[in-house]
Amino acid sequence: MNTKSKKGFTLVEIMIVVVIIGLLAAMAIPAFQKVRENSIKSRMDNDARQIASAAQQYFLEANSESVGVTYVEGTGAITGDLQAYVSTIGRGYDPFPTELDVDTDFIIGHPLVDGDRTYNPEGQNQD
Repeated sequence: MNTKSKKGFTLVEIMIVVVIIGLLAAMAIPAFQKVRENSIKSRMDNDARQIASAAQQYFLEANSESVGVTYVEGTGAITGDLQAYVSTIGRGYDPFPTELDVDTDFIIGHPLVDGDRTYNPEGQNQD
């Protein structure tokens, strides 16, 4: 008697597994992108609060109503008058304000987030 056992998967079984994996990926990728965008929005909100707080402190100490902001997009460094109050924030913001005033809203944008976000002078999101 010659008994050989055939072990392995058929082509149909492998194709079914590939289709299932494709369907799962098609459902997971949009959800992942939404989570990523929400994460960036949260980081933007936090960075806006830090910048606004630094500006408010500068206004009080320098007896001024406006301050210039120099933001290095590639590194997230803040230089100039606000450097003593906050040195770095998130990277990649565009647009980013070049000047902050005591009573004026400001706008921060990020290429991975739909639309720019507006913040009041205290750094609270106005959208």
